Amino acid sequence: MSAIFRREFKAFFTSPVGFVVVAIVFLFTGFFFTTFNIYNLSPDLSYVFSSLFPVTLIILPLLTMRLFSDEKRMKTDQVLLTSPVSIGGIILGKFFAAFLAFALSLILMIVFAMIIAFQVTPDWAVIIGNYLGILLVGGLVISIGLLISSVTESQLIAAIGTLAISFILLLVDGLAAMLNVPFLITIVDFLSVSQRYSSFTSGLIAYDDIIFFLSMQALFLFLTARVLDKKRWS
Repeated sequence: MSAIFRREFKAFFTSPVGFVVVAIVFLFTGFFFTTFNIYNLSPDLSYVFSSLFPVTLIILPLLTMRLFSDEKRMKTDQVLLTSPVSIGGIILGKFFAAFLAFALSLILMIVFAMIIAFQVTPDWAVIIGNYLGILLVGGLVISIGLLISSVTESQLIAAIGTLAISFILLLVDGLAAMLNVPFLITIVDFLSVSQRYSSFTSGLIAYDDIIFFLSMQALFLFLTARVLDKKRWS
């Protein structure tokens, strides 16, 4: 797994993709911090996080679109699947490489929190909750991207598919409310990504929300493993 992780993480920054993603997040983070905090003299970073949230949903598919699609396009997927590395090791190596690249793009938020801390005492529970929440949602989108990337050799299709599924998961609770079916509303309330994320933005870090996001990530990684396992024996 470590060899796959090092190879993939290095690939993000030997191509424009990693730098583009980090640059976009840095650009919007700086803009939102200047607009909401500096101009308004506010110590509350939750506005920056909430504004950054849709940006991460849009740019993360760029980070994941090549993870398996590129292997298929270059005909190196069979070499990878027949290597001594287990399928789980391949998937986790790629997942953690993308996750670390995403986490590094958010490092500016830590800098901004420290700047605020020099002036006033910030609400650390809200800052930590927002940071943890956006990392968990990011991990979910990355796991979705791995699955979509494993079923197509087109990076464009992989990016669009990941973006579409991510937005469906975020909007599904609104769709269920429009149908006004109590049974569906109950199920959707339990599975709602947006509602569980909103708890983090308020500084409420609940174990069941963390377990939910980790379980969803594990589900998509498991489905990716099944896709790759079928290819290995086909």
